[in-house]
Amino acid sequence: MRELTDRELYQALQYAKSQDENAGRAILQQFQTEQPALAQTIFGVFSALIADKDRNLANLFMDLCFDVICVFKHAFGDLPDQRVLSMEWLQNTAALLDAELQAFMPGNQMDTKFRDKFQNRFTERLIDSNSQPDLVKFMDETISEYVAESPTDPDALRTTRTMIFVVIQLFCAMYDQAERLAKA
Repeated sequence: MRELTDRELYQALQYAKSQDENAGRAILQQFQTEQPALAQTIFGVFSALIADKDRNLANLFMDLCFDVICVFKHAFGDLPDQRVLSMEWLQNTAALLDAELQAFMPGNQMDTKFRDKFQNRFTERLIDSNSQPDLVKFMDETISEYVAESPTDPDALRTTRTMIFVVIQLFCAMYDQAERLAKA
């Protein structure tokens, strides 16, 4: 997937911020219709992981996910339909994330050293992937601005940053797969 230019990213973020309530609902409805598994993962599982630690950060996370949806939609076109991508692709993508994501699940019995190692490795791997680094940087700065005004639990902060990286990575993978299928 090509990296967005500064101008493209700015325009896509402006598009996201310009959506009124009705347009925003329509975008989310389309996303939930075309990508039900991903929508449930992002707005159900991921936001719940954050909400267990900090409800306000979970709300910020969901707002940022809306921005991510809009950025990709504006910059790369309509969201790929889950039915087009195939269940095998979805399962493989999910399996790659599962082991490290288990370290973020509350209640999972895991040695603290292993949990920290998996969480840190996962975050570092996502940062090193360079998937839309300017978008990742923007999201990280937005989270930092929020935390500067409203101190929060460091664990909740790390989980929020990691989950927004995951969302961006998943969108990159989804659009990459749709592009590969279109060329085949």
